[in-house]
Formats: sequence, structure tokens, C-alpha cells
Amino acid sequence: MHIPDGYLGPATCGFFYLVMLPIWTIASRIVKKTLKTRQVPMLAIGAAFSFVIMMFNLPIPGGSTGHAVGGVLVAILLGPWAACIAITVALVIQALLFGDGGITAIGANCFNMAFVLPFAGYYVYRAVSYKAPAGSNRRVVAAGVAGYIGINVAAVLAGVEFGLQPLLHHTSIGQALYCPYGLKVAVFTMAGEHLLIFGWVEVIVTALVVKYLLKQSPELIEEREAG
Repeated sequence: MHIPDGYLGPATCGFFYLVMLPIWTIASRIVKKTLKTRQVPMLAIGAAFSFVIMMFNLPIPGGSTGHAVGGVLVAILLGPWAACIAITVALVIQALLFGDGGITAIGANCFNMAFVLPFAGYYVYRAVSYKAPAGSNRRVVAAGVAGYIGINVAAVLAGVEFGLQPLLHHTSIGQALYCPYGLKVAVFTMAGEHLLIFGWVEVIVTALVVKYLLKQSPELIEEREAG
């Protein structure tokens, strides 16, 4: 769901940069205080994992691209603020070095995928897995549900951002200056593809990794939940 340059108007891009600046500041302060030294390599691995999985994307007609993100998985392991930092790093590198997502749209892409996605997914996971015993399959199910909801909320938001552009930026005769698709088309295509396809990729990736870690390294999850 990377938003490329030229899809959002300058006012929209500027708005999301202004929204994300305090979020990045808060995230960096919280992570600096709460992230343990031994967890720093995990943060780097989380950013790398998200970077790689987001590179496998497919174009969506009437939208941008569809792909898994891995943000909920990072949030489950390290917390949503750390996930915000990890996904932001991945998105910035993709935009600057690979042209995957626009530089002007970094703020919007980070709002959708580095902020809303991990936070929504993390709290869904905590709610569904509440008081689940260590090694319980409910935690695996919770991870899958969280991944599915997180990525779809982000996809819907991207669709809304696309769909608002013809209303916000147009010529005197009503011709769209940026994204030409209205809310009905943009939201339907972004939500539909992620609900039917990419959301399930996120489910599989998130649930399988959590299931593996619960068996092989449960302390990675238990430590986070205890905190």
C-alpha cells in the first residue's frame, strides 16, 4: 500500500509529516527508555524483515500496491513504539533507495503502516490473547487476527487518503490534480485486495512466526507481555 509521489497533494503530504513528527519523537524517546540492550538486534531484524516482506508487492488497479508488512509481528515482539521505528526505517530506505513509495508521501505511508498498523494490531493481539497461558494456541490465533485487522485498517486508510484527493485538489472544472479515483473506487480496491489476498498473507506470516517462537524461544514473547 505504498503511496507514490504524485498521488497526494502537497497539503495532504505536509499534514501527515506534521502528524508523524511528534509520533517519531515520542517513539524514539520511549524506545530509548524501554528497549533493553539485548533487544536492539531484534529491532534491526524486525526492520529488515519488514523491508524484505514489503518488497514483494503487486500493483492494485485504482490504488497503489498490495503486500504484507510484518508490523504487527514486530509490535508483538518489541511493542508498538519499537515497531513504529522499525517500519519507518524500512519505509524510508525503500523510498530513498528503491523508489518504492514516494519521498513526499513518507509521512502518509508511515502513518498508515508504521503507526496505525502496529498499534491497531498490537492491541487486538493483547485483547484476544488476554490471560492466555504460555504456549496456548490462542496466542497464535490472536497473532493472526491482529495481523489481519492491522493491515486492513491501514489499507482502508490509504484508500481514504487516495479518495479524498479529487475532493481536495482539482481544477475549476472538477478535474483531479493528483489521485483521480474517488472514495468509492479507492477504498473498495484497497480494502478489497487486502481483505481477500494480502491480509491472509499477513495472517500466515504473523501466526506462523509467533507459533514457532512460542515453541523455540517463548521468552521473546513472554518478556514483552510481562512488561
